[in-house]
Formats: sequence, C-alpha cells, structure tokens
Amino acid sequence: MEFGIVLKTLGQLLLVESIFLLTPLSISIYYNGDDLTAFLTAALVTAAVGFFLYLSNKKSHGIVRYKESFMIVALGWILVSFFGAIPFTLAGTFGSFVDSFFEAVSGFTTTGATVLTNIEAEPHGILFWRSLTHWLGGMGILVFTLALLPAIGFSSVSILKAESPGPSPTKLVPKITKTAQLLYIIYLFLTVMQIILLKIAGMSFFDSVTHTFATMGTGGFSPMNKSIGAYNIPSYEWIIFLFMILAGTNFSLYYDALLGKFKTLFMDKEFQFYISVIAIAIVLITINITNSIDNLALSFRQASFQVTSIVSTTGFTTLDYSIWPDFSKMIIFLLMFFGGSAGSTGGAIKHIRIMILLKYIKRELHKLVHPQSVISIRIGDQAIPEDIVQNVISFVLMYILIFVGTSLVLLTQNLDILSSTSAVAATLGNVGPGFGIVGPANNYSSLTSFAKILLSFVMIFGRLEIYTILIIFTPIFWRN
Repeated sequence: MEFGIVLKTLGQLLLVESIFLLTPLSISIYYNGDDLTAFLTAALVTAAVGFFLYLSNKKSHGIVRYKESFMIVALGWILVSFFGAIPFTLAGTFGSFVDSFFEAVSGFTTTGATVLTNIEAEPHGILFWRSLTHWLGGMGILVFTLALLPAIGFSSVSILKAESPGPSPTKLVPKITKTAQLLYIIYLFLTVMQIILLKIAGMSFFDSVTHTFATMGTGGFSPMNKSIGAYNIPSYEWIIFLFMILAGTNFSLYYDALLGKFKTLFMDKEFQFYISVIAIAIVLITINITNSIDNLALSFRQASFQVTSIVSTTGFTTLDYSIWPDFSKMIIFLLMFFGGSAGSTGGAIKHIRIMILLKYIKRELHKLVHPQSVISIRIGDQAIPEDIVQNVISFVLMYILIFVGTSLVLLTQNLDILSSTSAVAATLGNVGPGFGIVGPANNYSSLTSFAKILLSFVMIFGRLEIYTILIIFTPIFWRN
C-alpha cells in the first residue's frame, strides 16, 4: 500500500475542511457571536495539520487503488469528524470532547442524532456548522473533494465506490471528476431551489438555509428545539416533504432528466418501489392515527411528513411520534431499515437491496418446485449479476448482525430494549431520532460516554455501508 498517497490525500481533505470552517466563522462575525474564536482556531489547526500531511508527502505519486481508496475513505471520515468537533469544544457547546465528536459524526454522516439539550441557545455559527456538516456529508466528503480538486490525482472510480451509497454507484460520464462535478451541480441546484421556496413561504433566510442543508443531506439537524414542529406551518412541511423525497431519490435519474429522458425517472423500478413504500406507509398510519385525533387532514399531514422523514433518513420531526399507536410505531421502526434509493443522500439498507432480496426469496421458492430451473434475478429489463446478488445478501446479513450485536451491547449501558434497538437502528441507518430515551421528544445526551463512542462508529459504519470500514480490519487487506 502507498501510505504516502493516502496521507497526502488526507492532507488535501483537511485543507478543504479548513476552508469550510471559515463559513460559520463569517456567520459568527455577521451575528456578532461568541463562537468566532472557536471557528478561527479550528480552521487554523485543521489547515496546519492538512498542510503538514500534504507537504510531508508531496512527492508521493501513483494511482489510488482499492486498498488506498478504502484507507482514504475510512480515515478521511474519522479525521474530518475529529477536526469538525473542535469548534463544538472550543465554543463550550459541550463539556466533553466525546459529545463534540458524537455531534460532528452525526452531522457528517447525515444522521442527525443530537446530544444538544437546548439548541436555540447556541450561537448562529454553531447552528450553521451543524447543518453545513450535513450538506457536505450528504453527497460524500471525498466526492466533494473530487469535484473541487480534479487535479488531486484520483484516476479511478474506486473512491466513488468506497464512499457512495448503494450496491453499484453510477459513473455518469467517462471521467470520474466530471461525474463528481455533475452530481454536485444537481445537488447545488436542488439546494438553491429549496432555500428560495422556504424563503417565499415566509421562513427566515438563516432557517431556510440550515433546514435546506439538513434536508438535502438527509440529516435532520434543525436550529429549533422542536425541529419543524416548532413552526407548525403546513407550507414549510410540504416543501420539506417534497425535497426529502427528492433527496432520497437516485441522483443519476436527475442527470437523465437533464438530458431530456424524463421517462427514466418514472420508469425506474427502484423509484417506483420507493414511492410505493412511502405511499402505503402514509395510508396505513393515516388510518391508524385518525382513530386517535379524529382529524383526517391533520392525520394525513402528520403521517406524510414523518413517513418521508424516516424513509429518506432525514430525521426531521413535527411531533412526538412515540405517542402514536403501536401499529404506527412499528411501521416507523421498520422504515428505519429501508432508507432511500441507491445513489441518493439517504442511508440504511436502500430500496434496491430490499428489491433484490425479495426477488431472491421468490426465486428460491420457485426452485423448490422446479429445482432444475435457471432463473436470473431481474430489476425491470436489467438482469442482476450473481455477484451483486451475493453481495446484497451478505450486506443485509452483516447489517442485521451489527444491529443485533450493538443492541445487546447497549443493553449493558442501562438502556431499555426499545431505546437500545431503536438507537442502533436510527444510527446505523443514519436516521437520527429513535424511540424511548432517544425518541423525538428527547435526544442522545443521557447515554454513557461508551455508548456515544460506540454509536459514533456505528454511524460511520452505516454511512460507509459497513465493508469500507470492516475491510481494513481483515488480515487479507494488509497482505501484498
């Protein structure tokens, strides 16, 4: 492995992060916040370390192969989260670095699980930085670096594969840097559109920007203690509802739409399944909770927002859904495992994997009756290669094993079974709020330091889809 190119790239990544730390610094100056020194110091420290890593390995050249890619992505996310936690500590947002690291990881992985107990008391710079971490992490911090610094030397799709969500990331154009740039152009366009619509609807500019960053990154950090529910304004909710659906959709479909292939979006089988799951869940929950509040329109509005927020793994809330009937709560819990589409900013298992798994089960049932038959698994007109099918089965099995194992560990940290299982489901799926003591009316602040550190790495595992982190702990990875 070429450690020089790994360290050099990590240095460039930290330099990019130091530049973005200047953005909340400017917000702090504008609002005359007391977090100015925190961001200035964090930016200088991050830049210094970045320059050191880059300059000390400046002469390192070569192709970034798969081993280097996995190391860059795995260490990159940990380092970016570590340095992204510095402002929280220096500004006095948290009393311990563990809490700061948890908040930073939750931001960059677009999880939205917070340990802040009084969000509205924080200065504007801190609130802006929380939301900005979502936007940067949504499409991928390494993908962003590819788009920003095409001369960085990445000459293969390996970085994109190691970081992008879904079983097979799409390369839109022959050059990978152009693919990264196109993804971010689409991402930026949708971001600007949502900010404009929220501002027209009456939301303040600062709140429009921070909520948009959290929506498009499917993160869920809000500058309000009660999230979107603090406003109780339907127009805000429906705008965010729409963009949560868009953020959870495969971004390559938007590229096809830009080329005039509008039918591609609606003919895409994963998109159809994604919308169907949302629609069915909304109908079921609407019927179930209408019996309690006796207001069909309000039930539909509440169910639509919460279902979309959980499926897209955004994690915004408009109410405490833990007070819903058990049937609705079980649907919400199950949706934490679905996630968005492959190639979206959403987390969890992804709809395409669930589709492949269901098709695989159907094929195995058919082969019990016709054991000699040879049946390929197809999604639409496309036959799924057997290696992809096996990869999906392996991923889902590993996902369940991590969910069960981590839930058992959390039970040793004075958590009840509902809080434990939902905390793991919400962090592994990058959803955010769970149930019990980590529900929408509470947060993760009451957890032990061990639990916070454990869930921090669970969030990274979930965002990088397990194998990118797991592979570096295997002996075969370190063999020549």
